Amino acid sequence: MKKIILIVVMLMSSLYASNVKTQTGAFPASKIKSQNKQIVQMAVKEISKKLPQTVDKYTQLVDIQAKDATIVYYFEINTGSKSDESVRKNDKKRMQDAVTRGICQSSKNFLKAQINISYVYISAKTKKELFKFDISKEDCTGI
Repeated sequence: MKKIILIVVMLMSSLYASNVKTQTGAFPASKIKSQNKQIVQMAVKEISKKLPQTVDKYTQLVDIQAKDATIVYYFEINTGSKSDESVRKNDKKRMQDAVTRGICQSSKNFLKAQINISYVYISAKTKKELFKFDISKEDCTGI
């Protein structure tokens, strides 16, 4: 997973470098937004080629989508005998802390470029959403 993110970051850097014209003044916000959408589309296209992908013994990355300037990852979790409600109640905070720390460390360049990341966790049994964590650069202050 880290290798995929590294490849995408490298693609993002080269796209940015090749598309920025030398100019004076600030780069227009509308162009930055447009460029970020293109980067998100490229990242999603590249990562989706390798799906589904096992993350750990309970989790599998099953889908990835581009939503504006946000990359949305969809994971299925095998919760074993736990109910969806039990997982939501007992595991959400721990998962959110771990996911936020991980994204803040592995996706710094995306976040600095105003590209946000969402992780959606779905029960493999019921196909219902368990958690959704939306991470932006503001979530990484102090991490």
